[in-house]
Amino acid sequence: MDGNGDAAKAVAHLLTAEAVRERARQLMGLAEREALPHFIYRAERVPAAVDYVLETIRDNYPDLKIPFHSRWRHFSAGGNDRWGELARALRGAGKRERARIRFDLAVTSVLLDAGAGAAWRYREPGGTEYARSEGLAVASFHMFRAGTFSSDPGRPWWADAAALSTLDQANLADGMQVTRDNPLLGLDGRLTLLHRLGEALSAQPELFGVPGRIGNLFDYLAATAERSAVSATAILATIVRGLGGIWPGRHSLGGVNLGDVWRHGEARWDDASDGYVPFHKLSQWLTYSLIEPIEEAGLRVTGIEALTGLAEYRNGGLVIDSGLIEPRDPGLSRRSLAVGDEPVVEWRALTVALLDRIAEGLREKLRMNVAALPLACVLEGGTWAAGRRIARDLRAGGAPPLTIESDGTVF
Repeated sequence: MDGNGDAAKAVAHLLTAEAVRERARQLMGLAEREALPHFIYRAERVPAAVDYVLETIRDNYPDLKIPFHSRWRHFSAGGNDRWGELARALRGAGKRERARIRFDLAVTSVLLDAGAGAAWRYREPGGTEYARSEGLAVASFHMFRAGTFSSDPGRPWWADAAALSTLDQANLADGMQVTRDNPLLGLDGRLTLLHRLGEALSAQPELFGVPGRIGNLFDYLAATAERSAVSATAILATIVRGLGGIWPGRHSLGGVNLGDVWRHGEARWDDASDGYVPFHKLSQWLTYSLIEPIEEAGLRVTGIEALTGLAEYRNGGLVIDSGLIEPRDPGLSRRSLAVGDEPVVEWRALTVALLDRIAEGLREKLRMNVAALPLACVLEGGTWAAGRRIARDLRAGGAPPLTIESDGTVF
């Protein structure tokens, strides 16, 4: 195979969940041999971490009926079923149009879901205030409902290319209630992401139709389903294909923008992807969030367990705060780190690997198999909530253990 063919094959693999898991496990293996440069692994603390997550699960879901981790949970912040209320207004729409609208909502909201910072708040009409992921979800929901992402006043609950590519910063800032006293991290990055999303919708009519609309991606997936089933990896591959060009240019290989893929000196691989560690956090978060709309429309989603845990600051915070990993540099927590810094890449990779181990420990404790307790439920029940809980116990405001400079497109 020539160099271009080798690079293309390596890129195709790097853009999969399988590659996320295998590279994470490779670095985990080095951690077990105390051979990583930035973190020390404490295997003896795994049982206590499993117990802590289990306690969190029992508090949140005492009947162990845990839904999948997805953006839809955040739309119910404060016990208010916002999507259910909107869905009642859509009773006249068919199943497929409801699915398209849910795609429109989920994609725009997930792409606005990078870390907000400790200072930002969103006050919902009626007076309830929300922060972080819930605040971003509620804010983006109200923007969507107001027709912010639609260019057609007669069809406000759309997200289309014309509206997204021309959205201005003042409208986004207004919708997110951003002021000097209420700053949101990465506002420029979020706006750029939405602009690029609009461009991607226009450039790929085979995925997004004409005129380009996010919701038309449902029709593409439905058309490719076999026996009324679509695999989670096929959903992820479609998202990576359709949205791959929207991510800020960081690393590229063979002329392809790799997105949420970073360098680590110990990530060795015998092809052109040597040195790269993929995560695809937002793409996988989006994949998890599209499962419910697809299944509500009458299709089955298979192979969900092929997706990985999400390498973000709540799950990542859990593995540090529970003592599963310790920074070799005691001053790491006092530094401001970029997403691509090697300690951050290492932390995220160990997070992905340790989420699998925590899930295995939970299944053993509960005498449940993968089908009964999939990783998607472990995340929801679960590790994400436990990461937030332990952060609140340890630090004022519940900040994560490491400080990441967010551009609004990863964390």
